Amino acid sequence: MSLRPGPDADPAHRAGHVAIIGRPNVGKSTLLNRLVGCKLSITSRKPQTTRQRVTGIVTRPDAQVAFVDTPGYQTGHPSALSRAMSRAAAASLQEVDAVIWVVEALRCDARDRAIEKLLPRRVPVVLAINKIDRLRDKKPLLPFIERLAREHDFAAVVPVSAARGTQVGALLEAVAALLPEGPALYGEDEITTASERFLAAELLREKLIRLLGEELPYATAVEIERFKMVGSVRHIGAVILVDKAGQKAIVIGRKGEKLKAVATQARQDMERLFGGRVFLEVWVKVRRGWAADEAALRRLGYES
Repeated sequence: MSLRPGPDADPAHRAGHVAIIGRPNVGKSTLLNRLVGCKLSITSRKPQTTRQRVTGIVTRPDAQVAFVDTPGYQTGHPSALSRAMSRAAAASLQEVDAVIWVVEALRCDARDRAIEKLLPRRVPVVLAINKIDRLRDKKPLLPFIERLAREHDFAAVVPVSAARGTQVGALLEAVAALLPEGPALYGEDEITTASERFLAAELLREKLIRLLGEELPYATAVEIERFKMVGSVRHIGAVILVDKAGQKAIVIGRKGEKLKAVATQARQDMERLFGGRVFLEVWVKVRRGWAADEAALRRLGYES
């Protein structure tokens, strides 16, 4: 008597957590947003944009996957902030059911090798080779895949373009198949474990990075001081923290033009994500040494 399910049997439901890891600026946050189908993790061309773990939840009839986007493992900026980011990246590998290691197509350098050393042996690892859309000649891609596959026993290797969505569905299928059988871990309508307060701070920080570019100092953070619902409108008061007085002038800009542009674009993104009106007030404050202050980092939500 066969114990295998027949062709009409319902497949077992699977659920679990999947860490997305990789060196800075390899496209982890873009990949998370593409997998979830909305903007949860902020993105920019500036390395080390993601500073804290962000969880995005994908719910399907047959599986629920909780993807954990992580900060890029830090090899520069030796500060309390960079140490907190590296701890967050390493901690994300604990108690997960699978890992996606993201590398850039045809590029695997010492920074990637540092991440490779963190790959757990007890859970399956899927290699996602990102940015394949940038390859004019894709012939070297297969030897590149074969070389990495010889060095690690990957559960699957999936070339993707997170920016364009190429093969992202195949990556989701590969990961979902690796999860343990079990019921959903989150509600059907949940897309993240992050609070709206956290997401508001991140969206504001993204606009700072995008609009100020290289002018923006590394030691910049956003703190939400007020978050209150008044009817159907979210009233948010945010503070942009900088390390020096001169940096405050950079963020504010001539006649406040830069700060106004940052706040306007952040508010528009918040309204799209939250599905409602937002009244946003933003100030800039100097708080010297915050990035080197463990207590200050804890107040801002960085894990100790």
